[in-house]
Amino acid sequence: MNTRSVLMIASGVLVTLVTVALARLSFGLILPPMRQSLNLSYEQAGHLGTATALGYLCLVMVAGALAARYGGRLAILLGLVCVILGFAGLSMASEYKQLLALMTLLGIGTAFAYTPLISLIGTWFPARRGLVIGLLNSGVGTGMMSAGWIVPYLAQLDVDHGWRWVWMLFAGVAIGALLASLAFVRDPPRPARSPRALTTAERRSARMAVFRNPYVVIVGIIYGIVGMTYIVQAIFMYSYALAANIDPDVAGALAAFMGMLGIVFGPVWGSLSDQLGRGQSLTLSMLMAFVSTLVPVLSPTLYGFATHYLILGVAVTGMFTSSLAASTERVNVDQAPLAVSYVTMFFAAGQLVGPSAAGWLIGVTDAFRFTFGVSAGLILLGALLSFQLTRLPRSV
Repeated sequence: MNTRSVLMIASGVLVTLVTVALARLSFGLILPPMRQSLNLSYEQAGHLGTATALGYLCLVMVAGALAARYGGRLAILLGLVCVILGFAGLSMASEYKQLLALMTLLGIGTAFAYTPLISLIGTWFPARRGLVIGLLNSGVGTGMMSAGWIVPYLAQLDVDHGWRWVWMLFAGVAIGALLASLAFVRDPPRPARSPRALTTAERRSARMAVFRNPYVVIVGIIYGIVGMTYIVQAIFMYSYALAANIDPDVAGALAAFMGMLGIVFGPVWGSLSDQLGRGQSLTLSMLMAFVSTLVPVLSPTLYGFATHYLILGVAVTGMFTSSLAASTERVNVDQAPLAVSYVTMFFAAGQLVGPSAAGWLIGVTDAFRFTFGVSAGLILLGALLSFQLTRLPRSV
């Protein structure tokens, strides 16, 4: 792998860190001090997570179509600009409606930056697609590890405004990702016949072939379950730990440790999916996620939460990497951005439903355990569907 390829992948890791870890998953760490400072309810907090997912869902197919027609680099740059504006705005906003709009903007930015990035990098390295997607998703672990240390520190350093400094810091990191993408991310060579040269009817037929592909549809349903359950974990597991009288510094350290494991195991899962197959690696990672979610339901203790973060830290990049790699496995190269966007639409729909439903359940039942018990059941369903992928013939 030459220097240019390394710099491109490193830039992609930084984009993933910003758009997935900082813009989406670290909200659960920022939520407790932010909720206390702004007097938000759990239901309102859930709606904020839903707003991000709504922005993601509404624009993810648009982002895929833009990337397929004009190149992923343009979409990535547009997405990063949206994320920068969202971070900067959140560092200053106090009104609930402003927060909703800015969280929606983060979702829009993630839709334009992350999904085209996956197909762009995967197209550059077709023989090692799983490995490079795993490397990209190690950015999620890097971001969560960093946020797990930084957010509690700044929140305690400045009780009233520390969470605002976190959002501003995130904006600075996003600017770095934008500059790296400008310098090092390039669109791959297009096929001999570009999608721009196709007739309208031919483009429609190619799109429908992706949307009706049974393999891609099942991957989308699985990825939807991943989106729903993982965003609930990211937003509310930290709060669950605090409600169970776990020290905030310890809970933050556990989240950081989970992120560190994600860094290490991202490439491992990528290589594993290349060797074993996407269905096998996805089944294994989903089963591990099921166990990790069930443990704190059965044992809401320090041991239970530590076990959760340990197992999920190992498994999470396997779910992301295997799902995304599988989405491009059985479609034409020029339709890979569309396939990634299509399955990500399921993911975004899950993330749209998850936070509000979980926030409502927690508020009504006053019980995190029931909410995460439901989540564990959904993950088990995803594992069963993942196993079905291994039984589909290659012609599908």
